[in-house]
Amino acid sequence: MQQEEINKRIDQAVQGDRSALEEVLAEIQDMVFNLSLRMLGTIADAQDATQEILIKVMTSISTFRKESKFQTWVYRIAVNYLMDVRSSMFAQHPLDFDFYANDLRASYVPDEEEALTGCTREEAARELKLSCTNVMLQCLKPQDRCIYILGTMFHIDSRSAAEILNMTPEAYRQRLSRARKRMAAFLSEYCGAVSNGFCQCDKRIPYAVMTHRLQPQNLEYSRMKTLDKRILNEFCNHMEQIEEIMDSFDQLPAFRCTLDAKRLLKELVESDLMKKVQNTKEAA
Repeated sequence: MQQEEINKRIDQAVQGDRSALEEVLAEIQDMVFNLSLRMLGTIADAQDATQEILIKVMTSISTFRKESKFQTWVYRIAVNYLMDVRSSMFAQHPLDFDFYANDLRASYVPDEEEALTGCTREEAARELKLSCTNVMLQCLKPQDRCIYILGTMFHIDSRSAAEILNMTPEAYRQRLSRARKRMAAFLSEYCGAVSNGFCQCDKRIPYAVMTHRLQPQNLEYSRMKTLDKRILNEFCNHMEQIEEIMDSFDQLPAFRCTLDAKRLLKELVESDLMKKVQNTKEAA
């Protein structure tokens, strides 16, 4: 949807058009979900965050002044929420690169083929690759993680990203460069999928199953729909190219929001929150 059309729908939503509000929320839900997934590291936490962020957008949409792109305004709301989340798994059990490196070193146990009941070894390795990438992001501090995600995965220009994060473009570029270098150094040493690192996804499968990090009969990432199936194949193929280490994140697939979007949006626009938004507008 073009910016002009979005602005038109926003005006209609503010005037009480529930169908227009549903269209606006549907336009941003996948973007919000993917940002939440990268920032929080688990699908369940991303689902919860997506719902909360959509509610925040809905209840404050009348304050959007069209001084910036709607997407930029939404990013700011989402980022402010995600950097302050305290209930997610990794907020309660934070990671850093040293801890994750030690975990990778200890992740080899005797292989047991029967542990893979429900999927093939290739499917399990792909699941680990997708999961590990999001978990690895959690080793960065929240703001550095956000900077890295916006710049490397969402390709947001430095001016817009700086506006979202309330910093100068120069400061944003410097911190993005540092985050990319730190991530590249870790990948080079430990990740066998993109470099000569010792950790190999298929060899880590038994440990992942034993520690319940991988459930062969419930491959969450593989079950999700991608926005473009070609992206998933490009990502998995690109992970094998050693000379393009950082592009392993650049090509990470974008997923469709896992929530029952139509039902969720219908519930949101018909909720008491929507009535309060309309009452506030009428009172003004």
